[in-house]
Amino acid sequence: MLEFLSDYSLFLAELLTLAVIVLVVTVLVVSTAKRRTQADGLTVEHLNRRYENLGDTVRRTVDGSERFKLAAKQRRKEHKQLAKKGSDRNRLFVLDFKGDIRATATASLREEVSAILAAAGKGDQVLVRLENPGGTVHEHGLAASQLLRIKQQGLRLLVAVDKVAASGGYLMACVADEILAAPFAIVGSIGVIAQLPNFHRFLESRGVDFEQVTAGRYKRTLTLFGENTEEGRAKLQQELEDVHQLFKQQIAEHRPQVDLDAVATGEHWYGLRALELKLIDRITTSDDFLLAAAQEHDIYSVTYKRRRSLPERFMAGAETLLSR
Repeated sequence: MLEFLSDYSLFLAELLTLAVIVLVVTVLVVSTAKRRTQADGLTVEHLNRRYENLGDTVRRTVDGSERFKLAAKQRRKEHKQLAKKGSDRNRLFVLDFKGDIRATATASLREEVSAILAAAGKGDQVLVRLENPGGTVHEHGLAASQLLRIKQQGLRLLVAVDKVAASGGYLMACVADEILAAPFAIVGSIGVIAQLPNFHRFLESRGVDFEQVTAGRYKRTLTLFGENTEEGRAKLQQELEDVHQLFKQQIAEHRPQVDLDAVATGEHWYGLRALELKLIDRITTSDDFLLAAAQEHDIYSVTYKRRRSLPERFMAGAETLLSR
């Protein structure tokens, strides 16, 4: 009887845990859906105006109402003139890429890049504010290819790392003409990893057979439920080494100044150390860079919002929960 009660209590605890997880993910999905106030499509914001409006909030109190009104009137006049004839200054386009395991932001990135390439002119630049801890190889490789499109069209590409660009994140960052990073941003993790649990002995002890049929010697190297072999492990290791070599080749092509033997170890470094290793080019935050650039450039934030399906929102909520 006690054993039954113990097993039943464990079952209820597991059921309650699963229910809580489902509830939290559902809440995240619903809250995300409610926050969507704009339809799919491209949004362009003039960041110079945003900075100006932020400054006005302070100037209104610091300068006094009369001085503020005179200055604001003059700026409105200048804005009208620019709206009629346009600005002669070079433009800096700003993209935001917040990565996850599957680099799902790539779908929006490709639209944003296409829009910029259709409008950009000679002398214009693109800054990507990148926050990406890495993930699957092929999807981050596609994201890096989208950034390469910018360089191939002759535009200068900059990447700013305020928090993290590791593994697949650095695979993207390394293609830039210049990499900026905050002093304690995490950079590097130039390595490849694959891991999975194996339940073969657990199933075998309970008399459960697992059958797997393949055509092709290496169609499946390691498996969750079958008995893994040394040959399968060796093949997977070979595949990881090959991906690692491709990763290093990408860095060597775009950042030949980097000593690959010193950095391609899977380690990560903070911005100050990454600068010493030449993984980045400058220590600064994206905010400081943009404020300085606003003196000479017209800065535009370009964002493509894409409506995600319910399964996509559910998976994104689950990933957010796991990350937290």
